Amino acid sequence: MRSSVGVARARREPLALLCSLWLWGVAAQPSTPPTTAPPATAPGPSPSARLRFRLAGYPRKHNEGRIEVFYNQEWGTVCDDDFTLANAHVLCRHLGFAGATGWAHSAKYGKGLGRIWLDNVVCGGSEKSITDCKSRGWGNSDCTHEEDAGVVCKDERIPGFVDSNVIETEQNQVEELRLRPVVASARRRLPVTEGIVEVRYKDSWAQICDEGWDSRSSRVVCGMMGFPAERKVNRNFYKLYTERQQLNFRMHSVACAGTEVHISMCPFEFYRGNATTACKGGMPAVVSCVPGPLFATSSPRGKKRQQRQPGQQRLRLKGGAKVGEGRVEVLRQGEWGTICDDRWSLLSASVVCRELGFGSAKEALTSARMGQGMGPIHLNEVRCTGTEASLWSCPYKNITEEGCKHSEDAGVRCNIPYMGYETTIRLSGGRSRFEGRVEVAVGADGEGHLRWGLICGEGWGTLEAAVACRQLGLGFANHGLQETWYWDASNVTEMVLSGVKCAGHEMSLSHCRHHSGHVNCKNTGTRFAAGVICSETASDLLLHAALVQETAYIEDRPLHMLYCAAEENCLASSARHANWPYGHRRLLRFSSQIHNNGRADFRPKAGRHSWVWHECHGHYHSMDIFTHYDILTPNGTKVAEGHKASFCLEDTECEEDVAKRYECANFGEQGITVGCWDLYRHDIDCQWIDITDVKPGNYILQVVINPNFEVAESDFTNNAMKCNCKYDGHRIWVHNCHTGDAFSEEANRRFEQYPGQLNNQVV
Repeated sequence: MRSSVGVARARREPLALLCSLWLWGVAAQPSTPPTTAPPATAPGPSPSARLRFRLAGYPRKHNEGRIEVFYNQEWGTVCDDDFTLANAHVLCRHLGFAGATGWAHSAKYGKGLGRIWLDNVVCGGSEKSITDCKSRGWGNSDCTHEEDAGVVCKDERIPGFVDSNVIETEQNQVEELRLRPVVASARRRLPVTEGIVEVRYKDSWAQICDEGWDSRSSRVVCGMMGFPAERKVNRNFYKLYTERQQLNFRMHSVACAGTEVHISMCPFEFYRGNATTACKGGMPAVVSCVPGPLFATSSPRGKKRQQRQPGQQRLRLKGGAKVGEGRVEVLRQGEWGTICDDRWSLLSASVVCRELGFGSAKEALTSARMGQGMGPIHLNEVRCTGTEASLWSCPYKNITEEGCKHSEDAGVRCNIPYMGYETTIRLSGGRSRFEGRVEVAVGADGEGHLRWGLICGEGWGTLEAAVACRQLGLGFANHGLQETWYWDASNVTEMVLSGVKCAGHEMSLSHCRHHSGHVNCKNTGTRFAAGVICSETASDLLLHAALVQETAYIEDRPLHMLYCAAEENCLASSARHANWPYGHRRLLRFSSQIHNNGRADFRPKAGRHSWVWHECHGHYHSMDIFTHYDILTPNGTKVAEGHKASFCLEDTECEEDVAKRYECANFGEQGITVGCWDLYRHDIDCQWIDITDVKPGNYILQVVINPNFEVAESDFTNNAMKCNCKYDGHRIWVHNCHTGDAFSEEANRRFEQYPGQLNNQVV
């Protein structure tokens, strides 16, 4: 039997963006051709047919991508069947890298063209050539290009490796790009919105000749730098400036269409040999960009308001750890919903990113990579050209009954401007880079070195930890710690910040409220400094609102049946003065179905060594407060409340193909698996609100999961559920139930001013 209760809502990123279209390598060590004969299972190329390798696809960095092999005068791919990290090690060494850190399946970097040269490749990892590994043989494959394999190589080159078979005329390689500001004031300010466009060339930076350069190429560069749009620049000023500079041009004749997400995707030409006399009559390309609302020069709180002006927001991102990433949600007919990933592309993703005030898209994510949404799926087969100002201007299809599921929700990762926030925070003492005591920079010493200090642990919690992890670029917060004596591994001892209070959406701790000008901390010892444990994934709990609406009813329950519930504080305070065991209490009962739609299992904050046994009901509480139940007046005044501890978090049911992992029987592990839900039936103790003292009228029923933010989630804005209630003293009508972020702001305002019911028909 379940009885239970409460829930509430819930290194520096380089200035330049890394990307290359092609990276080529050779078959064996640079100075010697391959000498080992291939096994019989994989007949290799003849000695005259040298193998070549390259990385392809987008989006990616210079050391990752779809692996392609040049064999028999034709480029082809490798199938991901039986692919392992050992295979990736061998292939990365072919490309001149020291080894591999990972690999990718299912055409993560896009589908290749031509032949699939290798399938069922099995390497031990130490082979000098891919020809030494077992496979089905060259060109023998039962795969499609949807199974193209990719590799992620260590960003460390093999000493002495020479790309001896690279053909310069075919190599469109632009690995890094930056805007170099020349105005003194702009050099000191982030983000950099204007400057000379430069590309990394060997160990220095080179310019792009502006021959053929126009606003479309500027738009592409601005998108790469994290800005939604370009603007005109004072070309005469830069012409005077560059006439006095020694320039080194690398590229010319750039002719972007304006929809590309990276300049490497535009037609252009490289200068060959000595380019110091190149670009005669021209000058370096100069770009000026328009920053989005979050990055405009105003206070952080002002930016938040600017981004969310009433009537403006019809698009949002949910479930992402970083700014500019998340599941795409759109507002339609007053209700938020998701987009199906059919035909979802970088062009459509870039329209979303720019509309939200970011740059072009780094990734167009499919298969609910940012967690599943709930509610309607509004759009399908969105096909933007990339020139649209809004996603709503793109062609799309409406969802049909046999259409998509939330497991196909589309998401994005957008380019955002470099702000340098991660340079003013660091972790110390942790066992890995994802944990440690938080240290923040507070100015510089006499020699210009940053001075570091600690944060007071008082009041430090999950929301503050979430901001710290975001600022560090380490994902979500697992825990916010108020004591860190076990991480005392730094010579930093001064407490420099206290009273930190974050809403959870801030990009930096400096944007959160805190004590200004002084430190007010009861315990200033280093053991009481704030700490964090970060994680790349997090859970996300949502209440199934429709079930609450369908199952709500009133029961008058005799007092003699409520002793256990009273012991666990599941009744109103007035019940203490009742004439026990005579009389009754009036209870509003309903079922709760709590889904985990995140990307990590939801686990109680405390381990079972600290769970509390309740003899009366015969169960353990793994969380003292898991849910809050409240009855509110339309203006928000609380008139009745309930709370529920969680004695048994388990997987009651799961989606198809998801296996249950948590079960409470026999003191088992508690939690909710991703893709599963925990059901508290209406007929168990404490699954109610005691409304004995509530007068007839119009009310709001509110249910909040994980109310004290005890357990980290990727999104706390969807932890509250609200319903309209009409109570006439005998019956109750519950309708319009929805999660707190499911409706538009206008619909929510109408909801709060609910006029009530004039007859037996709900209005």
